[in-house]
Amino acid sequence: MLRTSRKTLLAIEAVVDVALHARPDPVQSRDLTKRQGVPQRYLEQVMQQLVHVGILRGVRGPKGGYTLARERRRITVGEIVRIVDTMERKDETTAASRLNDQVIRPLWDEIGALTLERLDKITIEHLCEDAQAQGLGPTSGDRTRDFTI
Repeated sequence: MLRTSRKTLLAIEAVVDVALHARPDPVQSRDLTKRQGVPQRYLEQVMQQLVHVGILRGVRGPKGGYTLARERRRITVGEIVRIVDTMERKDETTAASRLNDQVIRPLWDEIGALTLERLDKITIEHLCEDAQAQGLGPTSGDRTRDFTI
């Protein structure tokens, strides 16, 4: 079974959380950490990277926090996975064997490409709809509608 890193799952969850709760005010990181049960320092690293690549927008000030930088129907899960994967690959320092480089890694890259192809078809909008259908969104239905043109 393929395993997804905790950081990848956290990033996807954070973007969906912001999509669900960032109206009318931005979502503050302390609220995210309460809902997700992760340390704020750990979350901030992921959030800053998502801001840097244009998934989220950071809002400064006392009522600051995070909002989506684009419409949630225009952000895919595959895009988020690629961002986190790039972050994690920068941390890799171990040299691989020829067997790994020539046989194992190409297989894993092929499987990863197929997975990302599927994840590119799933938008944050889809995940928000799933969350709302399961009663996991905010209580006010008006806060989750996306009227951006």
